[in-house]
Amino acid sequence: MADWPHGRPVPSESRPPFRPEFRMSTDPTSPLARDILRRRTFAIISHPDAGKTTLTEKLLLFSGAIQIAGSVKARKASRHATSDWMEIEKQRGISVASSVMQMEYGDCVINLLDTPGHQDFSEDTYRVLTAVDAALMVVDAANGVEEQTLRLLKVCRARNTPIITFVNKMDREVKEPLALLDEIEQTLGMSLVPMTWPVGMGRNFRGVMDLQHDRMRVFKAGADKMENAGDEVVDGLDNPVLAERYGLDFENATGEMELLREATPALDREAFLAGQQSPLFFGSAVNNFGVQEVLDALVALAPPPGERQAQERLVVPTEEKFSGVVFKVQANMDPAHRDRIAFVRVSSGRFTRGMRLKVTRNGKEIRPQTVVSFLSQRRELVDDAVAGDIIGIPNHGVLQLGDTLTEGEMLHFTGLPFFAPESFRTVEIKDPLRSKQLRQGLQQLGEEGAIQVFNPVSGGSLMLGAIGQLQFEVVLHRLKSEYGVDARLDNCRFSIARWITSADEAKLKKFIDSEPLRIAHDVVGAPAFLVQYSSDLRVAQERAPDVQFHSMREHSGRVFNAAPSL
Repeated sequence: MADWPHGRPVPSESRPPFRPEFRMSTDPTSPLARDILRRRTFAIISHPDAGKTTLTEKLLLFSGAIQIAGSVKARKASRHATSDWMEIEKQRGISVASSVMQMEYGDCVINLLDTPGHQDFSEDTYRVLTAVDAALMVVDAANGVEEQTLRLLKVCRARNTPIITFVNKMDREVKEPLALLDEIEQTLGMSLVPMTWPVGMGRNFRGVMDLQHDRMRVFKAGADKMENAGDEVVDGLDNPVLAERYGLDFENATGEMELLREATPALDREAFLAGQQSPLFFGSAVNNFGVQEVLDALVALAPPPGERQAQERLVVPTEEKFSGVVFKVQANMDPAHRDRIAFVRVSSGRFTRGMRLKVTRNGKEIRPQTVVSFLSQRRELVDDAVAGDIIGIPNHGVLQLGDTLTEGEMLHFTGLPFFAPESFRTVEIKDPLRSKQLRQGLQQLGEEGAIQVFNPVSGGSLMLGAIGQLQFEVVLHRLKSEYGVDARLDNCRFSIARWITSADEAKLKKFIDSEPLRIAHDVVGAPAFLVQYSSDLRVAQERAPDVQFHSMREHSGRVFNAAPSL
């Protein structure tokens, strides 16, 4: 495995060469290929409160993208996490929407996506994971592998996404490292390869042994700024100074590492890229400790942009022609402009401002002039982007989740999931004069995937579908703060939704016409069958064998007959 330096960001000439193999459709020495090889695009995933957003802040800090980290502890703090830009995120100290941040580190361009940890917003996270080439998993050292972490890891494993593991909060009273390692391996079904190993824990946390460089990095609590984060490093893990200074804690750590050298394999790059092995790091993000090693590992180990499968063919990142997919839509990122941003993962080629792009769902042509890159809500105009980059295209409803953009070729990228809701509410407005604003707000929030909105074909109140209660609370808050709509939610008689399709359009229409009280269209016009009990669903499936009932709608570029507007 390639070695990498530690400490401050280093110039490209002093970094070890990292040239992974991937299929080229152009000259591998061309400017396009060189630029793509510099890209690292990854998401940070974890259970809520594992320290994911804090680690995001510190990665930005160590890369030089920001100068001081925000406080994610106090609701009324004057600073907030850079990646938390919504007002409700600042109030509650949680992430409810994924954020995109681009930064340069050494000779690499890093596209970092911070995802919501709360399971109620897991759909947003699932869609983000379709746009990345690697994932950084954050584990709370006191709690081990928690439910949401396991759920997200299953998504990564299904896509063979390479994973780097960071065990956080070692400065607290936590589980024994060996027990924690065994738990993670058993739960996740993958081998962990320690790159660092802790010496002590909690109040006796002394630092980590850097196994890659045969040295110990000494822990110093409270280092909240880069200038105070100059950790002491002692060379040589057999240095008698370490045994003398840290006594039993160092002796125990050394013994554990002797056991691990016999029991754990060396890091195999192919196994890592296949999602079968994960490099393991320990630290304390809030104290800036262990962050540098993780950042260096992401640059050295994470793969550059890879091939992407479209319905029509395999798309190679170094193709000359541009292609990209909309994996996220966000409304009102800038309250002053009430804008709407489509986040596009560039899949191949090079984007240049003002180029002609086709939306393959409907054949429309756009020439975006104000495309931006992000550091959360801060934006910069983009003149140029290549495969692996995340760009934002302001638009007024032209682009939807899952849309494929090309220079003319009819390609359709798939795999962007929309899951059937588990909870339903009807939505009513307190001031009838604001009905137009309510429908506009729900249309936009539904299109960005913040909530699922269903419009009954028989008329009546709009229905909202969500994974959990917190989604409803966020939507009410955003309707009021972003659209000036004071709404309330009532109980809904439905508890199950299934999207319906059929190879025979006539039979699908016949089924819809026969069930007018239980059919609704979502924001893109896709018909859904709504019932109260699972027995009702079984009866409908038996009665209409030519109709398929889906618990997930995957965007495929299809244009539905029903008008998408609410």
